[in-house]
Amino acid sequence: MPLPLVLIGPTAVGKTDLALLLAKKTQGEVISMDSMQIYRGMDIGTAKPTKEERAAVPHHLIDTNALTESSDMGSYLRLVKEKEAEVVSRGKRPLLVGGTAMYVKGLVEGLFDGPGRDENLREEMRAILAEKGPEYLRDEVLRPLDPVSAERLHPNDTLRVIRAIEVSKLSGRPFSEQTKQWTQKAPIVGYRMVGLTMPRDLLYSRIEKRVDLMMEAGLEEEVRKLMREGLEKNLTAAQAIGYKEMIAYVRGEYDLARAVELIKRNTRRFAKHQLTWFRNNIEAEWYDITSYGDKGVLADEILGKD
Repeated sequence: MPLPLVLIGPTAVGKTDLALLLAKKTQGEVISMDSMQIYRGMDIGTAKPTKEERAAVPHHLIDTNALTESSDMGSYLRLVKEKEAEVVSRGKRPLLVGGTAMYVKGLVEGLFDGPGRDENLREEMRAILAEKGPEYLRDEVLRPLDPVSAERLHPNDTLRVIRAIEVSKLSGRPFSEQTKQWTQKAPIVGYRMVGLTMPRDLLYSRIEKRVDLMMEAGLEEEVRKLMREGLEKNLTAAQAIGYKEMIAYVRGEYDLARAVELIKRNTRRFAKHQLTWFRNNIEAEWYDITSYGDKGVLADEILGKD
């Protein structure tokens, strides 16, 4: 059987559509590597595959957690490995779609084995996050401890930012010094890595259109409902792009037009960060999706190289 295939790339590049095609052509099953799609109810803002798409191809690790249940990278990746083994046991090919960059790197290169969790410290960091936001947590708390990690991590990757602070404080050494594997490309063993890209101006245009479609689909109503169900108590979920801006709008911090503008801006910035990070940290075969008039042709080319 061919190696499990990991499909990476920036948000809105078209990973979901291509994963569906690849799965159909190989009778494979999709395993999500998106840390926010695990939460039930966070549908529109996370661009979750639709019910119809999930009915056409088996999907895993979507809607597995209630909003009140926390998740971390270690427990998430254990679930990914379990699902991967289940898919293989059925004679099917796993298609892992990401997603969350650090989760992908942790999957293919292994987790960093550092100091254990300190719940008191984490609670303190979550309180800072809730009061002052992710940029403050990264730039004012992490950066003095570990400027290399602060430069590398996106502020919205709050789980990793908190872990970097935790390791740096508990060990007395910067997190980045202890995790050299995270600052350089390493050989990928056991997976085939495929990356999707496209010209940046086209990607940004797709992002803006997708945000408009999310608003038309009812993102505001989704966020209001989730806030009633305790979204703001899940500090990681509440900081997800699309949700944090709408929460601020609902609180009256700015108007709806400004919220939409910020979602588009923050998503563009995140996509740029993702693409740069993947290229610098993951060895992959890269495909410009715009070079193929039909995604089926691209899927056939990818599978033809197995």
